[in-house]
Amino acid sequence: MSTHAKRERLLLADLLEAEGPDAPTLCEGWNTRDLAAHVVVRERRPDAAGGLLVKQLASRLDRVTAEFASKPYEELIQLIRTGPPRYSPFSLKQVAEASNTIEFYVHTEDVRRARPDWVPRVLDPVFQDALWSRLERLARLMGRGAPTGLVLRRPDGQTAVAHRGTPVVTVTGEPSELVLFAHGRQNVADVELEGDKDAIARIQETKQLGL
Repeated sequence: MSTHAKRERLLLADLLEAEGPDAPTLCEGWNTRDLAAHVVVRERRPDAAGGLLVKQLASRLDRVTAEFASKPYEELIQLIRTGPPRYSPFSLKQVAEASNTIEFYVHTEDVRRARPDWVPRVLDPVFQDALWSRLERLARLMGRGAPTGLVLRRPDGQTAVAHRGTPVVTVTGEPSELVLFAHGRQNVADVELEGDKDAIARIQETKQLGL
């Protein structure tokens, strides 16, 4: 298991435990119990997790997720902490590195930033670079539904094109904040937007960003 993915996994588990099963999250319609169940199903039930990407499998995913959500909350937290079983693709270090680092970071922020008193985490440059590396590879996938052109830019000037088109909105921020923006958390991401005023409004309001 990768260092970043493992750290974010444990941070998420600790945060979910501390908040309890009924705390709000940024995921529409989900409390912390729902979010915990989602994380467990994604790693442990590949037969159902396909519903995250394939619309025809969504009803099965909903049923399995509801089954896990009905389990004791402490059991869900422990399943997150211990990680996926050996048969899961997520047990492979390369897969965990590529998929779980961002997944767990975003969901940790989904819990943290749902609280009215949240403050930004101070992230080290190595982790910021790791997030940027993954964001560069996923940018076009996450931005495919953007209503305008969309460019993501680090403060040092590095850019990733998330969606080609005009007019163009350029979003500038640290990789951690750009990840949140590109995953549809525009209203809590600490970023600056440049471009046509109407285009910026459309990007800020769209629900089509993310996987």
